[in-house]
Amino acid sequence: MIAGIRGRMTSLTTDSRNLDRRTLLKAAGLVALGGIAACTSVSLPTGEGAGVSSSATSTLSTIRTSAGLPALVPDAQLEQAALQQAGYMASGGRMSHTTGWGKDFASRMMDNGVHGTAAENIAEGRFDLQKLFDIWMHSDGHRRNMLDPDFSRFGLAYMRDGRDPSLRYWALVLGR
Repeated sequence: MIAGIRGRMTSLTTDSRNLDRRTLLKAAGLVALGGIAACTSVSLPTGEGAGVSSSATSTLSTIRTSAGLPALVPDAQLEQAALQQAGYMASGGRMSHTTGWGKDFASRMMDNGVHGTAAENIAEGRFDLQKLFDIWMHSDGHRRNMLDPDFSRFGLAYMRDGRDPSLRYWALVLGR
């Protein structure tokens, strides 16, 4: 959803009328640019981030094989979707499965070319990979996602908060 700019213009002189028109045109241009930006599928992160799927392969394999499930394979497309969401969360300074453009998880996955069943785990904190997976394993919903036998691929990424480099926003996307 794009919020429009509302306002009332009043003019006292010809010069202020021209200024008001210029201001209105600038504001209309900014709204148009905002609309174009909202149509893109890539969010601009505020801090340093990385796709870290390869670093998590061993941890996820241990989690799944200990439950009698096959290991998950890192997937670049899912990692990109995870990095996009981590970046969005870092730029907004909050965890969310939706974006400010009204995109829910399903529409984000479609925009990233991810088809079929998928799931997402997110987290925010000052912790490493091991602690991240420990937290998720102690949460019923997150654990269920990671141990879902329908999933065979995953992508994991984080983005550092631009204001606090020790704070990371994490996203794990799981898919078939």
